[in-house]
Amino acid sequence: MKLEDARPKAGSKKSKKRKGRGIAAGQGASCGFGMRGQKSRSGSGTRPGFEGGQMPLYRRVPKLKHFPVVNHKVYTVINVKGLASLPAKSEVTLASLMEAGIITANDGPLKVLGDGDITVALNVKAAAFTQSAKEKIEAAGGSCEIV
Repeated sequence: MKLEDARPKAGSKKSKKRKGRGIAAGQGASCGFGMRGQKSRSGSGTRPGFEGGQMPLYRRVPKLKHFPVVNHKVYTVINVKGLASLPAKSEVTLASLMEAGIITANDGPLKVLGDGDITVALNVKAAAFTQSAKEKIEAAGGSCEIV
């Protein structure tokens, strides 16, 4: 078989209907579009999503600014300045902070943030530390342990 022998299958190619070319052509006068109305006029009908003047669906639904994080982690947070009042060489955990009254609510695992300064050496055990909090605790002579 050669390239010039390749032909479409018989009956697969149909010629385009010539509408509006007289009554003998079978699609004369109204061309199968009916007598009157928006869909019988020339030009395209309506744009996609048009609902006849009713407020279309894409304008009725609320627009989302962003999508929520699927497995959002919620932490009990405390800043480094909140740990400054604790005695030196003490072990800091979520339970010990709640006993001391520094944290009043348990919203999840403990996360230490880096706002403020610390001068006492503490052994802090938390689920997460910010980089600045870790640097400040270790600069004061303390240690950071991720639980």
